[in-house]
This record gives sequence, C-alpha cells and structure tokens, in this order.
Amino acid sequence: MASDFGQKRVFGNYRGLQCILNPGKVSLKNGQLEEGRGACHGATLGPRPVRTSTGRTGSELLVTKARRTWISDEAISKVMGTLTSRNPVWEAGHKVFERFTDRARRVVVLAQEEARLLNHNYIGTEHILLGLIHEGEGVAAKALESLGISLEAVRSQVEEIIGQGGSSPSGHIPFTPRAKKVLELSLREALQLGHNYIGTEHILLGLIREGEGVAAQVLVKLGADLSRVRQQVIQLLSGYSGPGPQQGEKAGAATGGSSEASPSGSAVLDQFGRNLTQLAREKKLDPVIGRARETERVMQVLSRRTKNNPVLIGEPGVGKTAIVEGLAQAIASDQVPETLHGKQLYTLDLGALVAGSRYRGDFEERLKKVLKEIKTRGDIILFIDEIHTLVGAGAAEGAIDAASILKPMLARGELQTIGATTLDEYRKHLEKDAALERRFQPIKVEEPTVAHTIEILKGLRDRYETHHRVTITDQALVAAANLADRYIADRFLPDKAIDLIDEAGSRLRIKRMETPPDFKELENEITKVVTEKKEAVEAQQFEEAGRLRDREKELLAQKETKEQEMKDSGIDLFDEVDEEAIAEVLSLWTGIPVYRLTEEETARLLRMEDELHKRVIGQENAVKAVSQAIRRTRAGLKDPKRPSGSFIFLGPSGVGKTELAKTLAEFLFGDEDSLISLDMSEYQEKHTVSRLVGSPPGYVGYEEGGQLTEAVRRKPFSVVLFDEIEKAHPDVFNTFLQILEEGRLTDSQGRSVDFRNTVLIMTSNLGTADLRKANIGFGKSDEAVSYERMKEKVNDALKAHFRPEFLNRIDDTIVFHELSKPEVTTIVDLLIKRVTKQLEGQGIGLELTEAAKFLLADKGYDPTLGARPLRRAIQRMVEDPLSERLLWKEFRAGQNIVVDAEPDPETGDRIIVFRATEGFEPPPMELAEAGAPE
Repeated sequence: MASDFGQKRVFGNYRGLQCILNPGKVSLKNGQLEEGRGACHGATLGPRPVRTSTGRTGSELLVTKARRTWISDEAISKVMGTLTSRNPVWEAGHKVFERFTDRARRVVVLAQEEARLLNHNYIGTEHILLGLIHEGEGVAAKALESLGISLEAVRSQVEEIIGQGGSSPSGHIPFTPRAKKVLELSLREALQLGHNYIGTEHILLGLIREGEGVAAQVLVKLGADLSRVRQQVIQLLSGYSGPGPQQGEKAGAATGGSSEASPSGSAVLDQFGRNLTQLAREKKLDPVIGRARETERVMQVLSRRTKNNPVLIGEPGVGKTAIVEGLAQAIASDQVPETLHGKQLYTLDLGALVAGSRYRGDFEERLKKVLKEIKTRGDIILFIDEIHTLVGAGAAEGAIDAASILKPMLARGELQTIGATTLDEYRKHLEKDAALERRFQPIKVEEPTVAHTIEILKGLRDRYETHHRVTITDQALVAAANLADRYIADRFLPDKAIDLIDEAGSRLRIKRMETPPDFKELENEITKVVTEKKEAVEAQQFEEAGRLRDREKELLAQKETKEQEMKDSGIDLFDEVDEEAIAEVLSLWTGIPVYRLTEEETARLLRMEDELHKRVIGQENAVKAVSQAIRRTRAGLKDPKRPSGSFIFLGPSGVGKTELAKTLAEFLFGDEDSLISLDMSEYQEKHTVSRLVGSPPGYVGYEEGGQLTEAVRRKPFSVVLFDEIEKAHPDVFNTFLQILEEGRLTDSQGRSVDFRNTVLIMTSNLGTADLRKANIGFGKSDEAVSYERMKEKVNDALKAHFRPEFLNRIDDTIVFHELSKPEVTTIVDLLIKRVTKQLEGQGIGLELTEAAKFLLADKGYDPTLGARPLRRAIQRMVEDPLSERLLWKEFRAGQNIVVDAEPDPETGDRIIVFRATEGFEPPPMELAEAGAPE
C-alpha cells in the first residue's frame, strides 16, 4: 500500500527506508517513485521536485519532510555496514545505535544523499559535514550557521577539492576509514562530556577532533578556526537549560537521551561544582562594582600560553570571589578578549569531592573524572576558592593529595585555574610547595577605600532593598562604610560594611512585622488598587482608571492618618534604613555607642564632672581632664588613630586614682565590669611581657592569646587600667608605645587589636614616699609639702623612671592631691550607703550624725594609706556591733537606727552609739534592685 512518506512516520519499515537510502534503484515518473531494480513498493516522494541520477541541473534531491521523520535502527545499521563488528570502540558502546538521536540519524542518511548528489561512491567526512548543515536544526547546524558557513559554500568547496564523480553510485555506499573514525570520535566525545546520547554536536566535535579529513580542510578554507568551532558548539550546549529532549524530537530508545538538549554543563562538573557563567546568564550573581584593574589582570594571565593560572591573594572579605563572579558576568555578556570567548567558569567544591570517598582511590578517581572532562571539553576555567585546601586534600596513607594530581595538567597548560586565598594561607601552604607555586601567578587584591566601598554599596542597594522590603538612604550607605572602617578593625571592607547594611535591613524588617494587622490590610489594599489602575490605563479604560485613582488617594489619606495615630500612641513604622539604624546595629555588634547624641546624653556629657564627683571626692583636675577626653571622643574631634585618652594618675595611695577609673567605666557603660584592669605588679619579670600579647609559638598558652589583647579585642570600647605601672618591667613600656601612637597592637598570632576606642589609665605612686613623713594630719599648709611641691617632685620622679618617648605619647599626667578632712567625711557618706541599702532591704533605716561621720573620718584616715582604711573603720566601728544587735533582736523592721558619737563614760574617748526610733518606711524597691531583669 502506497503512503505519503512526508505525512506518515516510517519506523522499522526497512523496505520503505531503502527508498531513501538507495534512490538510485528507483526511477522518477511524474513525481512518483516507480519500482526499479530490486526497489521497493509502497513508498512515494513528496510533491517537491527531485534531482535524478543523471540530471544535475534540476533542484536538490530532498526527502520531503525528512527532518520530521523517524528512521529505524535497522536502516542506520544498513548504512553503516559492518562498522560495529570490526571496531572495538563501537563494540564497547552497548546498543550503540540506540544512543543516536533522531537528528543524528537524519545526518547519516543525508550524508549518503550528499554523496549520491556528487556521484561519489563513498561517504567521507565532507559528506558528513554536508549532512550536518543540511539537517539544519541541530546544535551543529546552528553552530556552523553562526560562524557564517552555508550549505552551498561547503558544497562548492567540496566540488573544488574533490570534484564530482563520473556516475551515480548504485547500491550500498560504504564509509571511508576517516568517516568511520569521525563516528568513533563522536561516541568518545559524548562519553567524555558525560552525555548518554550521540547528537549532531558530537558528530561535529568528532569531525573537528579528527582534524585531517576533507571536512576539516573545507572549514579552514572557509575561514573557520577549528578551536573556535569547538568553542561555539560548547557555548551552544551550555545555553540549554535542561537535559530533556527538545520539542518534536524522539528520545533515545534505551537511554532516554535527547537529540540536542544538553545540560548547562556536565554531570560530573555539576555534581562537584557550580557553573558561574550560567548563573551569570540567569542574573543570579550580585553585580560587581569597580575592580576593573584586578579583573583585567586576571584576563591577561588567563590569556597567557603557559602558566595561565592566576591566584587572587587578599584578606578575607575584600572581594576576591566577587572578582571571579565579575569575570563570569563579563564572559556571559561577551565582554572579554577573544581568547576567553565561549569559556565556562566553574567553581569546584573540594568538600563535595572528598565527601563520601570511603576507600583509597575514591577521591583520586573523582578528581580524575573532573580533570578528564575539563581536558576533553577544552572550554572550562576552574575556580577553586580557598585554593590552599588543595594541599593535603584527599591525602591518606599511600595516596597523593589534590595538588599533586593537578600539577602535571597545570604545567602542560591543559588546565586553567583561578585560585583565591588569603596571604597567610598562601604563605603557609602554597609557598612551601615551590612546584605548585610556580604554576600560579599571584594577583594581590587590596582592601577597597571607603569611597570605593560606598560605590559598591550603591550597586548592591537594590538587591538588599528588594530582599528586606525597605528603603536604604544614601546617608546609610555612607555611614556603613565610614563606621565599619572606623570601629570594626578585625574585618575588612567591603564585607563588614555590606553586613551592616544587611543586618540593619533585617532588623527593620522584623520590626515592621510588628505592624498592626489593620494597617497591613490597608497597605495591601493600596497595592491592589495601584495594580488595577495600571491595568486599566493599559487597557485604555480611563474612566475606570480615574475611579481607581480617587480610591488610591482616599486610601493614602487613611494611611497617613493611621501612621500619625500610631506615632502618637508610641507605635512607629520602620521602613527606611538611615544612618541611625546603621549606628544602632554597630552598637549591638561592638558595644560602641556611636549612635547620634540625644539631648539627654548631650546634657549628661556636659555635666560629666558632676556625675563623676558623685563617687570621686575632690580631684577636680583629674576629673576635668578625663571628662574633656570623653567629650572630644563623643563629639568626633579626637585623633582617629590614637586612643580616646591616655593618662598617668600620680599621687599618694588611697586618694581616688583607681576609683576614678571604675567610675568612668560605670559612667560610660553603666557597669564597672566594663573596666579592664591589669595589676602591673604581675609583670615584673622580663618574660611576663609575653602575657600581654600572647605566648610565642611553641610555648604553653600560645592558642589562648594575650591577657591585654584578648580583653580589648572582645571589648574594643572600654577603660583599660594599668594599676601601679611603675612596678612593671621596663620592656612592658615598649609594648605601650605602639598603642599610644597608632592605637593598635599586634598579638602573638598576628592579629591587629584596635585600641582607638579605649581610654588608657595608668596609676603610679612615684615620688610620694618622702612626702608622707612630713605631711601628717589634715590640711597641713606648709609650703614644703604643698600640692605644687608634691607635683614637682612627682613629675621629677616620673621623668627619672620612664623614658621620654613613653612620656611624650601620654595625653596628660595628673597628680592627685591628698584628701582634706571635709573630703574624707564625704567619703564616709559614700561608703555607708552600701550598709544603708542592705538594711533597707530588711525594713530598717540607718542614719549617721555629723559627729559620727567626723569620728569615723578621724579614725579611718591614714596619711600613708589614704582613704582605704576608712572602709575597715566603718566595718569595725559600725557594721560589727550593729550585726550583733540585729542578731539579739534589739532592732526590728519599721525602726530607724541613728548612729551617733558620744564620750565614753569611763575613758572619755568618743565612741559610736546606736539609738532606735520608730516610724521608718522603706522606700519602694526598684525592679533592678529586687533582682528582676532590667
């Protein structure tokens, strides 16, 4: 039964297929095929004119609608003759013809037809090339078309090189050895690319790989570089988004492989890495701002003939990976030199390679597969982040590591690699392996400037605004860059500034989630109305658009009213990231109060002396000097490279030097625990200097860090007290020089610790020993022991003990004067407050008369020890007898205990007495005092 071959798919019909494969056996009559010598019945050609075996002036011989025809495996086997029975490569591919896609099968048939058209009695590489172009829809045809190679141009070149045959061949046309080799190589190309099918792209790659046949000569004559053709094929393959078959094609019968649809990369590389070029095409990478010099340098190294492997070296967070992502975006947008056209940039995950490799050789086998595929494709650039992990990766007893496996390919130029690592890791791992290091070209990536960081933040702003659904102001970007650079010393730009923006957006978005439900409904209604208005305008329904516009205005007015009501009731909306939001996040990170000064805090700073004098009695000069240093810091006028303040407190013992440091810490942070105190008497030996910055490598405690550097690294905004500085070994002061001048100190592990936001206070008793003998009692006015003379003697002793380069770096040297009797009496009030609060917790009041205060001050003050004995006097004369009477139940809740001083009837000396009065009402206890959480 005759059938229209263009309308009916023939599958497994060998007789009908022979009408295609052997058109020489049929004759042409009125556009229909008639039976010739051994030809078949039941097949017709379509209505398009065909060229007869003898007439070559008519139109081409085309099988009508052949591109949509399925051709059987049996027919392909007939065309290829005895290829499988003689070649071990093809025998290795199980059911090899089942791997051929429909388009690849059509190429084989069309190659025979091209041979018949040229009267050639063989199928050579040139005929396969003509078949690839003639097929017209596969990857191979598209690649050749994109390079300007047409069917007529190739046919003309073939006729010029070989000429036409004398007569049309009859019967089966065999493949030449070169053509068979091309088909063998197509299978190899498919296997090496990890594809389970053979498509037109693999046949073209086989033609290029063979490289010596007529087809290769034709391509070269037409101006097509073979490597460029290969790159074009690979680029087209990477452009397909999925592994499924293209529309209208039949998948391979056994494997399910499609004709031309290839994964964006390959099964092996996709398993152990990511295709950055594909991600760039899909707009899934963040934009890269600046870094043009580094990117150009990477391109230059990649374009070298040998040792074309750049390695980016820089501190964590400066943008090494971003530079590589920028290169991927440049490749995707074709803004790279010709040598990088069509390249695919993959990032390799060494962790995925190592994971699950249980037995010896598993890791090496995986890595070899990756490298084999890279070598085969020839268009892969490998990016290995943290490239120092190559050294030792996968190494086990009797095995070699990844670096040793890569070295031969790197040396031969078969593998192009971009690495990224830090300077420390490069020095520690790669520099030690000279054979590996010489195969890489280091490219230093410096930390960007603050101005460059601001430009980077502007480029990333849209991404973070979209993610957090907030608006980020320009002032916020500037503040993020400046504050991160100034206050976060252990990290690097732009990473730390980006993190500030990110967390500020996250923080405000979470706060916005607390918006009342009715307000959210109002916002959703506004969004809906705006969308409907736009749709109405696009549909030219202007009357409806006008109604929706009025509705939008009405809703916006309601929203504005609602916002004002929420603000008046204390509920505010957070939808804009400004510089204040950035500063708040920074304060949460570091504890540094860098947010904008409120009126309350401004007033508190202006009256700082009064606040400090609540605990520090007298010492006006010291309190004023410290207060001025803090105000300079908070006003932003201090030297940004130096500590907030550095002082040496000198004077007799017990006059308030240490107390002022504690009071300052409480004033700044609300807690004395923010004071970092170091007793310098512990650093009298020379070797104890290492305790400040950490033990050297190989010594006990190396990993623990230094007592000073670790404390400041964790609390960068703090008061650091060096108590009794004169007792430390002289080498300790050499450590302080860098802190006082540059505001930083490097610990034993090479980390730079920032001291720019610390207040350094050093206390000393130098020069006061000889003054204690003469200055006995209160208010001694002898000029020889006056404050001025004491200050002069103390400063002389200071200059004699410390070197000039150390003293010149101190902001101020403050000499504390001795306490007067009224000042000591005031200190009694401060010390007795603790006892008073404890008794109030039991419902009992405590009150001291003036006589009792004077008696305690007289008994508790020692010119040699200052006010420290006063605490013991209060304990001995007040707390001890009072505790016994409380235990004997002499005082009860609701009573007020009056402490007075009266003469002893027996000795006449004044003593402390206690009297109880009724009617005491304890003050209401605050939550913080009651132990409730603040």
